[in-house]
Amino acid sequence: MSQNMNITGIHHITALAGDAQKNLDFYTGVLGLRFIKKTVNFDDPGVYHLYYGDDIGSPGSIMTFFPYGGIRRGRHGTGLVNTTTFSVPMDALGYWEKRLDRFDIPRKNAQERLGKEVFIYFEDHDGLGMELVFNDLDERKPYSDGPVPPEYAIRGFYSAEIWASGYERTGALLTGKMDHRLIGESGNRFRFATLDVPGNYIDILVPSSNTTGLSGYGTIHHIAFRSPDTNSQQEIRQSIRQYGLQPTPVIDRQYFKSVYFREPGGVLFEIATDAPGFTVDEAPDKLGSELRLPPHHEFNRKHIESGLPAIAEHSKSYV
Repeated sequence: MSQNMNITGIHHITALAGDAQKNLDFYTGVLGLRFIKKTVNFDDPGVYHLYYGDDIGSPGSIMTFFPYGGIRRGRHGTGLVNTTTFSVPMDALGYWEKRLDRFDIPRKNAQERLGKEVFIYFEDHDGLGMELVFNDLDERKPYSDGPVPPEYAIRGFYSAEIWASGYERTGALLTGKMDHRLIGESGNRFRFATLDVPGNYIDILVPSSNTTGLSGYGTIHHIAFRSPDTNSQQEIRQSIRQYGLQPTPVIDRQYFKSVYFREPGGVLFEIATDAPGFTVDEAPDKLGSELRLPPHHEFNRKHIESGLPAIAEHSKSYV
């Protein structure tokens, strides 16, 4: 990796969800991710912020949700990240076909793209677009104690798919200011990456129908890119400002520092630091076991807890 690289891949992806318990059941039960943090939306503490990932919530493995309950269902379309793609071993194809079928998760048959990728598309219970990409390129370790055997388990993100009316403006931002390069294209799909390995790919898809996406449950709220530390984050923030966009000040999210901005196609981008990580307030073996609040909300814990729905580890067997 270049020492001058300020963006080093996908950090996390955050989506809007409906029912919190169903969300927990799907991502820890069906997909077999670890529940690594139960906290609240720092800007709206009446709503959970649920985090899932590998053993310790390594950057590049973290899927997070705001389960808002009664909000409207969203609509896939331009201006959104519409598909979140996870990386799994190549020989896990048969296992995952049977597993999705077992839990009545509608899926498409395995397909190929870009001349090398085998993938399955499906949606979670809220309609969030997801894929599993089967490959032998991913050396990351999966969650080792979940219901999915480690040899078949999710390694982390593979890619994220943005729908746009055109790829040029977002592509110019990625290549000009965010350390990406165009590494592949096929038809209406354009792939960008910092490094040509799983967890780094950003696909821009130009759909034939120019339907605008609508925010709601079952859609992505934002995608966060990894930045090694606060110095590199400040450099990319300044670069984004010089590009004519309007990044926020650095915001402390307790587990990482964040900067947000809208890219030219309308997708909310975040730049998130790798540190300090999710063990800053819980021991590694206790991750996700208690409701964690940021210090500025701790005084109001009883009120916050009383307004949140009860959620618990699923009782149904997902092994």
